Amino acid sequence: MGLAAAQPLSPSAIAGGEGISFENITVAYRGHVVLRDFSLQIRHGEIMALIGPSGSGKTTALRAVAGFVRPQSGRIRIGESDVTDLAPYARGIGMVVQNYALFPHMKIEDNVAFGLRAQKAETGLIAERVKECLRMVGMGAYVGRYPRELSGGQQQRVAIARALAVQPRVLLLDEPLSALDAQIRRSMVEELAKLHRDLPTLTVLYVTHDQTEALTLADRIAIMKDGRLSAFGPSHGLYSRPPNRFTAEFLGRANLLPVRIEGPAGAGLVRVRFGDVELTVPAHATLEIGAECLLCIRPHDLRLAEPHHGNRLGAAVTHVQWQGDHHVLTLDCAGTILRLVSAPLREPPAPGAPFDLGFADQDATLIAPEHG
Repeated sequence: MGLAAAQPLSPSAIAGGEGISFENITVAYRGHVVLRDFSLQIRHGEIMALIGPSGSGKTTALRAVAGFVRPQSGRIRIGESDVTDLAPYARGIGMVVQNYALFPHMKIEDNVAFGLRAQKAETGLIAERVKECLRMVGMGAYVGRYPRELSGGQQQRVAIARALAVQPRVLLLDEPLSALDAQIRRSMVEELAKLHRDLPTLTVLYVTHDQTEALTLADRIAIMKDGRLSAFGPSHGLYSRPPNRFTAEFLGRANLLPVRIEGPAGAGLVRVRFGDVELTVPAHATLEIGAECLLCIRPHDLRLAEPHHGNRLGAAVTHVQWQGDHHVLTLDCAGTILRLVSAPLREPPAPGAPFDLGFADQDATLIAPEHG
């Protein structure tokens, strides 16, 4: 990478605008396939979140990029370079894992400088880059401390600074916040978002089980299931218009109503029937009149029905839960359990009380049934 000739850390220096390509990657352990014909293109300068349940293959995909896992078939590229057969140290990556992996016997400045010294960078350049990277993560005042003298969030900031110090082509984050408590996690998500604003050309692959982190940070999200790509697209689009049931239920909570398409309603809408109720929702590109499918409505898009709501559902309250800044109502709607999230209610309904629900047609989406 020519560190001796490199300039001080900057958005242009930290990354060369290179993305990551998975091309039909298959990985197996002792005959058990954990990634199957996996293809994904991560654009340069974006944060891509890779999410999925345990055992879905997301961490294996990240480790394949890092060079810690050798695919049985397929190729991995960083920019135009095929890195499939390169050793991890030759790939030009930075990596941060959930347990920080700092050297306990080294001061903070030495932890950050470790990779640069391994690459035999000049002493002056090491000092300059360590200072700049620690400044970027808000840890400039802690250079003389040891990891044991820092909080978990502070240690993770140092781990990120160490990963950035070597001017990585891409940054790999493997569940980097999962060991932190909730308040520190929220703070660190904000810090990571700010970091990427400061380094807009840095490509980031972010593996997490936390959907909120993914939705907050990622430009696009890839959802994995059983070693395959289940859904992929812009974060907002995947959440608001999930392409399948698994995505709807995994990426945030979803109310799913079994419906039948009755006919067109004009302006890109269709009429659907849920039990004895007719509703109007956006049409689906591949579902025809008469199709049985699911109607997805997010809990925060349901509300107490008002006269202007065209879509209305009758339900009975089964449970009310106060969570500080909002209430969660669980309701029975003709045998289908629904959840509604609202601002705090001054007089929450009692269990068993009738509750008329309403929602805007554009706040619902149809999902095709899954087969096989």
